[in-house]
Amino acid sequence: MLIVNCKQGDEVWHKSRCGVITASNFNLIRASERLKSGANKGDYNEKAKNYAFRLAIERISGQPLDEGFETWAMKRGHDMEEAARIEHEAMAGLLVDLAGFVLTDDGKYGASADGLIDDDGGCEYKCLVSPERIRKVLLNNDISEFMDQIQGCMWLCGRSWWHFCLYCPALEPIGKQLWMKHVKRDDDYIEALEQDLIEFEKLVSQNEQILRMGKAA
Repeated sequence: MLIVNCKQGDEVWHKSRCGVITASNFNLIRASERLKSGANKGDYNEKAKNYAFRLAIERISGQPLDEGFETWAMKRGHDMEEAARIEHEAMAGLLVDLAGFVLTDDGKYGASADGLIDDDGGCEYKCLVSPERIRKVLLNNDISEFMDQIQGCMWLCGRSWWHFCLYCPALEPIGKQLWMKHVKRDDDYIEALEQDLIEFEKLVSQNEQILRMGKAA
Protein backbone atom coordinates (compact mmCIF):
# COMPACT_ATOMS: atom_id res chain seq x y z
CA MET A 1 0.00 0.00 0.00
CA LEU A 2 1.21 3.47 -0.92
CA ILE A 3 -0.25 6.59 0.73
CA VAL A 4 -0.12 9.99 -0.97
CA ASN A 5 -0.37 12.73 1.63
CA CYS A 6 -2.85 15.17 0.16
CA LYS A 7 -6.21 16.78 0.74
CA GLN A 8 -9.11 15.46 -1.28
CA GLY A 9 -9.79 17.88 -4.10
CA ASP A 10 -6.38 19.57 -4.16
CA GLU A 11 -3.91 19.53 -7.06
CA VAL A 12 -1.84 16.64 -5.69
CA TRP A 13 -5.00 14.56 -5.17
CA HIS A 14 -6.19 15.11 -8.73
CA LYS A 15 -2.79 14.28 -10.19
CA SER A 16 -2.41 11.16 -8.01
CA ARG A 17 -5.67 9.77 -9.43
CA CYS A 18 -4.60 10.10 -13.06
CA GLY A 19 -4.94 6.78 -14.86
CA VAL A 20 -5.85 5.00 -11.62
CA ILE A 21 -8.92 2.78 -11.32
CA THR A 22 -10.50 4.31 -8.22
CA ALA A 23 -12.77 2.76 -5.61
CA SER A 24 -15.50 5.33 -6.25
CA ASN A 25 -15.82 3.81 -9.73
CA PHE A 26 -15.64 0.13 -8.79
CA ASN A 27 -19.43 -0.05 -8.82
CA LEU A 28 -19.56 1.42 -12.33
CA ILE A 29 -17.24 -1.34 -13.55
CA ARG A 30 -19.06 -4.15 -11.77
CA ALA A 31 -22.51 -2.92 -12.76
CA SER A 32 -21.27 -3.15 -16.33
CA GLU A 33 -20.08 -6.70 -15.65
CA ARG A 34 -23.52 -7.67 -14.39
CA LEU A 35 -25.17 -6.19 -17.49
CA LYS A 36 -23.08 -8.14 -19.98
CA SER A 37 -25.72 -10.18 -21.80
CA GLY A 38 -27.60 -10.56 -25.07
CA ALA A 39 -25.98 -9.48 -28.32
CA ASN A 40 -23.19 -7.67 -26.44
CA LYS A 41 -22.43 -10.49 -24.02
CA GLY A 42 -18.79 -10.37 -23.02
CA ASP A 43 -18.55 -6.62 -23.62
CA TYR A 44 -18.66 -3.62 -21.27
CA ASN A 45 -21.35 -0.97 -21.40
CA GLU A 46 -20.63 2.51 -22.76
CA LYS A 47 -20.02 4.14 -19.37
CA ALA A 48 -17.37 1.58 -18.50
CA LYS A 49 -15.76 1.83 -21.94
CA ASN A 50 -15.59 5.61 -21.69
CA TYR A 51 -14.06 5.36 -18.21
CA ALA A 52 -11.39 2.93 -19.44
CA PHE A 53 -10.57 5.22 -22.37
CA ARG A 54 -10.31 8.26 -20.12
CA LEU A 55 -7.87 6.41 -17.84
CA ALA A 56 -5.75 5.42 -20.85
CA ILE A 57 -5.43 9.06 -21.90
CA GLU A 58 -4.53 10.10 -18.36
CA ARG A 59 -1.83 7.43 -18.17
CA ILE A 60 -0.26 8.95 -21.26
CA SER A 61 -0.57 12.60 -20.22
CA GLY A 62 -0.05 12.27 -16.48
CA GLN A 63 -2.76 14.88 -16.06
CA PRO A 64 -6.50 14.62 -15.28
CA LEU A 65 -8.47 14.71 -18.53
CA ASP A 66 -11.06 16.97 -16.91
CA GLU A 67 -8.29 19.32 -15.67
CA GLY A 68 -9.31 18.69 -12.08
CA PHE A 69 -12.94 19.74 -12.57
CA GLU A 70 -15.19 19.06 -9.58
CA THR A 71 -18.95 18.74 -9.74
CA TRP A 72 -21.04 20.64 -7.20
CA ALA A 73 -21.75 17.38 -5.36
CA MET A 74 -18.04 16.49 -5.18
CA LYS A 75 -17.09 19.93 -3.85
CA ARG A 76 -19.91 19.80 -1.32
CA GLY A 77 -18.73 16.41 -0.11
CA HIS A 78 -15.15 17.59 0.28
CA ASP A 79 -16.26 20.77 2.10
CA MET A 80 -18.43 18.84 4.55
CA GLU A 81 -16.01 16.00 5.25
CA GLU A 82 -14.42 17.62 8.29
CA ALA A 83 -17.81 18.19 9.94
CA ALA A 84 -18.77 14.58 9.19
CA ARG A 85 -15.52 13.32 10.71
CA ILE A 86 -16.09 15.33 13.91
CA GLU A 87 -19.60 13.88 14.25
CA HIS A 88 -18.27 10.37 13.58
CA GLU A 89 -15.51 10.65 16.18
CA ALA A 90 -17.99 11.92 18.77
CA MET A 91 -20.57 9.20 18.05
CA ALA A 92 -18.13 6.27 17.92
CA GLY A 93 -15.66 7.52 20.54
CA LEU A 94 -12.61 7.14 18.33
CA LEU A 95 -9.99 9.12 16.43
CA VAL A 96 -9.78 9.16 12.64
CA ASP A 97 -6.44 9.59 10.88
CA LEU A 98 -6.52 11.30 7.48
CA ALA A 99 -5.35 9.02 4.68
CA GLY A 100 -5.14 11.16 1.54
CA PHE A 101 -5.01 8.88 -1.48
CA VAL A 102 -4.14 5.17 -1.17
CA LEU A 103 -2.61 3.16 -4.04
CA THR A 104 -1.63 -0.42 -4.72
CA ASP A 105 2.12 -0.89 -5.15
CA ASP A 106 1.74 -1.03 -8.95
CA GLY A 107 -0.26 2.21 -8.97
CA LYS A 108 -3.13 0.73 -10.98
CA TYR A 109 -5.83 0.85 -8.29
CA GLY A 110 -6.52 3.44 -5.63
CA ALA A 111 -8.96 4.98 -3.19
CA SER A 112 -9.57 8.28 -1.48
CA ALA A 113 -9.99 6.72 1.93
CA ASP A 114 -11.77 9.30 4.07
CA GLY A 115 -9.96 8.04 7.15
CA LEU A 116 -8.08 5.19 8.83
CA ILE A 117 -8.86 4.05 12.37
CA ASP A 118 -6.34 2.29 14.61
CA ASP A 119 -4.56 -0.57 12.82
CA ASP A 120 -7.49 -2.38 11.26
CA GLY A 121 -10.35 0.04 10.51
CA GLY A 122 -11.33 2.87 8.23
CA CYS A 123 -14.27 5.04 7.26
CA GLU A 124 -16.22 6.46 4.34
CA TYR A 125 -18.35 9.61 4.54
CA LYS A 126 -21.21 10.31 2.15
CA CYS A 127 -23.01 13.66 2.11
CA LEU A 128 -25.93 12.78 -0.12
CA VAL A 129 -28.58 15.25 -1.27
CA SER A 130 -30.85 12.97 -3.31
CA PRO A 131 -33.91 12.07 -1.18
CA GLU A 132 -34.14 8.73 -3.01
CA ARG A 133 -30.59 7.75 -2.03
CA ILE A 134 -30.92 9.09 1.52
CA ARG A 135 -34.21 7.22 2.03
CA LYS A 136 -32.66 3.99 0.77
CA VAL A 137 -29.97 4.22 3.45
CA LEU A 138 -31.92 5.64 6.38
CA LEU A 139 -35.21 3.79 5.99
CA ASN A 140 -34.14 0.59 4.25
CA ASN A 141 -30.70 0.21 5.85
CA ASP A 142 -29.45 -0.47 2.31
CA ILE A 143 -25.87 0.48 1.44
CA SER A 144 -25.44 -2.03 -1.40
CA GLU A 145 -24.80 0.88 -3.80
CA PHE A 146 -21.57 1.59 -1.91
CA MET A 147 -20.41 -1.93 -1.06
CA ASP A 148 -17.89 -2.21 -3.92
CA GLN A 149 -16.25 0.98 -2.69
CA ILE A 150 -16.33 -0.09 0.98
CA GLN A 151 -14.92 -3.57 0.43
CA GLY A 152 -12.52 -2.12 -2.16
CA CYS A 153 -11.13 0.30 0.41
CA MET A 154 -10.61 -2.53 2.88
CA TRP A 155 -8.78 -4.47 0.16
CA LEU A 156 -6.56 -1.53 -0.78
CA CYS A 157 -5.85 -0.48 2.82
CA GLY A 158 -5.50 -3.98 4.29
CA ARG A 159 -8.26 -3.38 6.84
CA SER A 160 -10.72 -5.73 8.55
CA TRP A 161 -13.64 -3.34 9.10
CA TRP A 162 -15.01 -0.07 7.80
CA HIS A 163 -17.49 2.50 9.06
CA PHE A 164 -19.91 3.78 6.43
CA CYS A 165 -21.29 7.13 7.52
CA LEU A 166 -24.09 9.15 5.94
CA TYR A 167 -23.86 12.79 6.99
CA CYS A 168 -27.05 14.82 6.55
CA PRO A 169 -26.89 18.12 8.46
CA ALA A 170 -30.54 18.81 7.53
CA LEU A 171 -31.48 16.25 10.19
CA GLU A 172 -29.52 17.98 12.95
CA PRO A 173 -32.73 19.41 14.55
CA ILE A 174 -33.65 15.84 15.59
CA GLY A 175 -30.10 14.77 16.37
CA LYS A 176 -29.85 12.37 13.44
CA GLN A 177 -27.34 14.17 11.26
CA LEU A 178 -25.00 11.14 11.19
CA TRP A 179 -25.98 7.56 10.37
CA MET A 180 -23.29 4.89 10.74
CA LYS A 181 -22.97 1.22 9.85
CA HIS A 182 -20.10 -1.09 10.82
CA VAL A 183 -19.09 -3.28 7.86
CA LYS A 184 -16.82 -6.30 8.22
CA ARG A 185 -14.32 -7.38 5.60
CA ASP A 186 -15.63 -10.07 3.23
CA ASP A 187 -12.70 -11.87 1.60
CA ASP A 188 -14.93 -13.79 -0.84
CA TYR A 189 -16.47 -10.51 -1.98
CA ILE A 190 -13.03 -8.93 -2.31
CA GLU A 191 -11.66 -11.86 -4.31
CA ALA A 192 -14.49 -11.54 -6.86
CA LEU A 193 -14.05 -7.76 -6.94
CA GLU A 194 -10.32 -8.05 -7.54
CA GLN A 195 -10.83 -10.43 -10.45
CA ASP A 196 -13.31 -8.04 -12.09
CA LEU A 197 -10.90 -5.14 -11.64
CA ILE A 198 -8.00 -7.09 -13.13
CA GLU A 199 -10.11 -7.80 -16.22
CA PHE A 200 -11.10 -4.15 -16.51
CA GLU A 201 -7.49 -3.02 -16.22
CA LYS A 202 -6.72 -5.09 -19.31
CA LEU A 203 -9.14 -2.87 -21.25
CA VAL A 204 -7.45 0.27 -19.94
CA SER A 205 -4.01 -1.05 -20.97
CA GLN A 206 -5.32 -2.12 -24.35
CA ASN A 207 -6.67 1.38 -24.98
CA GLU A 208 -3.35 2.89 -23.97
CA GLN A 209 -1.49 0.58 -26.35
CA ILE A 210 -3.85 1.43 -29.22
CA LEU A 211 -3.38 5.15 -28.63
CA ARG A 212 0.40 4.87 -28.47
CA MET A 213 0.76 2.53 -31.46
CA GLY A 214 -2.01 3.99 -33.57
CA LYS A 215 -3.58 0.59 -34.22
CA ALA A 216 -5.41 -2.18 -32.43
CA ALA A 217 -3.32 -4.67 -30.48
